[in-house]
Amino acid sequence: MDFLKVSSKSSPASVAGAIAGMVKDGVPVNLQSVGAGAVNQAIKAIAIARGFLIPTGVDISCAPTFSDIEIGGQMRTAIRIAIYVHRLTPQASTRLEGPDSVSNEPQGV
Repeated sequence: MDFLKVSSKSSPASVAGAIAGMVKDGVPVNLQSVGAGAVNQAIKAIAIARGFLIPTGVDISCAPTFSDIEIGGQMRTAIRIAIYVHRLTPQASTRLEGPDSVSNEPQGV
């Protein structure tokens, strides 16, 4: 399985663009980060990617897991983040009318 490797120096906007592009192309998206700074950048990128995708009718969610990997002959713990795609469907209006209806709109205006 391939991963987008995110470092503490990665640009969240660039990673978000890569995530959004892969989602639009139907390619599975998995991120891999080692260290708190890298995980921070990855999470920011996911939040930005959601902002790119929601207007197109697509939402994403994520699930993190730990993974032991070898870097430079040393074992390190990585955080791997799987991205899940959700197609949004327009909802029909369910607004109730009448005396029992609940509304967040100001009354008597």
